[in-house]
Amino acid sequence: MALLGRFNSLQIVKHTDFGLYLDGGPDGEILLPRRYIPKDTPTEVEDWLNVFLYLDSEDLLIATTEKPKVQVGEFASLKVKDINGAGIFLDWGLSKDLLMPYSEESRPLKIGDYCVVHAYLDKRTRRITATARLDRYLDITPANYQAGQPVELLVAGETPMGFKAIINHRHWGLIHKNEVFKFLRSGMQEKGFIKEVRRDGKIALSLQPVGESLGDGLQAQIMDRLAAAGGTLAVCDKSDPQVITQMFSVSKGNFKKAIGALFKQGLIVIHDDRIEKA
Repeated sequence: MALLGRFNSLQIVKHTDFGLYLDGGPDGEILLPRRYIPKDTPTEVEDWLNVFLYLDSEDLLIATTEKPKVQVGEFASLKVKDINGAGIFLDWGLSKDLLMPYSEESRPLKIGDYCVVHAYLDKRTRRITATARLDRYLDITPANYQAGQPVELLVAGETPMGFKAIINHRHWGLIHKNEVFKFLRSGMQEKGFIKEVRRDGKIALSLQPVGESLGDGLQAQIMDRLAAAGGTLAVCDKSDPQVITQMFSVSKGNFKKAIGALFKQGLIVIHDDRIEKA
């Protein structure tokens, strides 16, 4: 069965003047309009194409090779393109905008705003719909992550404690303020790492590798920077934390651990105002 609101691999069954028809199984033949036929992919009968399925303005199932910014079951930050009596219309990369009903708004929006939303299928209309009420679609399954595990993050907003982020389209997590070493804002997609899964299920996140992998990578980065700078850097374990963050995007504590390890290996010398290659 073809999945509405998702990419599907479907087989071509026939050519027409206005496009290709694809085998949709129980849904019958699905039209891929001529303007979406790829030029660099085989399109003979019985060839397979990867297409996204949605309902057109007449509620007919249709295929496209355009890539939407979000699929059903996923989260994304989308721009408000229009607002009218029917609701809020979002730019999701397709010619037909994505509707968010007023009832699914989490805050007042205006044209040009960005909003983090979840895409779902409306049970009554079968239309792909957006909602900004995210909690009902997150933390549904147990958080089965390991400390240090790399994950995909979507920053969803700032709190007094840091930044809330959606982990792998499945769970809420928090990047605490002391883990933020770069500019962040709602809607940004970032590579991240699991720092801790607490007993209460809450998840702490990091924007950099944790544990030994962080130390090894930071040590290599310091040595590379020393080599590029001619063997001396005007930073040390007594430097202002902001200076260290600007140079290496890490906390002062992690920097001190890294240069301490390099010193013990005999690779650097630590002075009161600088570090040097040994």
